[in-house]
Amino acid sequence: MTASAFLAAWFIHLLAAASPGPTILLAARVGVTDGMRSAAFLSLGFGIGIMVWALAALSGLALLFQAAPALFWTFKIAGGLFLMWIALQMWRHASEPLPEATASGAARTPLSALRLGLATQLSNPKPALFFGAVFLGTVPPDASPQAIALLLFTMFMNEIVCTAGVARIFSLERSRAIYAGMKSAIDRVFGGILALLGLKLALT
Repeated sequence: MTASAFLAAWFIHLLAAASPGPTILLAARVGVTDGMRSAAFLSLGFGIGIMVWALAALSGLALLFQAAPALFWTFKIAGGLFLMWIALQMWRHASEPLPEATASGAARTPLSALRLGLATQLSNPKPALFFGAVFLGTVPPDASPQAIALLLFTMFMNEIVCTAGVARIFSLERSRAIYAGMKSAIDRVFGGILALLGLKLALT
């Protein structure tokens, strides 16, 4: 695998990881509500989810979705409903005050944050299409296992760095203070955006 092919695949995924979507949105919210420690585990869950989709694409899952459109549509609808369920929770708790920061700087447990990150990433079939169309299209058939493993690791880091970076910005004390003063409105906006993303995922 040439250096140019490697860098092209890495950069395309970096753009995808940094683009607005459910993972970026949740990273921002968990960063401001639960602190950087929880956000780090959330990002780890996102990264693990990306690896699952990448390995699934390498195993032929993208081809299976193409061969069985009904299966893909079912998965999309389930993923969209999951995102809308998260949005509903944001709306339901929007009027509740922001908890005081704990000594650890996090209210959500590391395991629950990791589970949320993994479930959110796996509920979105778009990474399967990305890896099926872009990843497999840019990786030469004769690429060595070592090159593929290194590329997967860089994509894993892309996901973590992008989402953890957003979470860090929102976990700062000034960001938290602004959020605390506008929590109800911000949660409803975030919830509305996430619900629209879920609806778009389910219907398109």
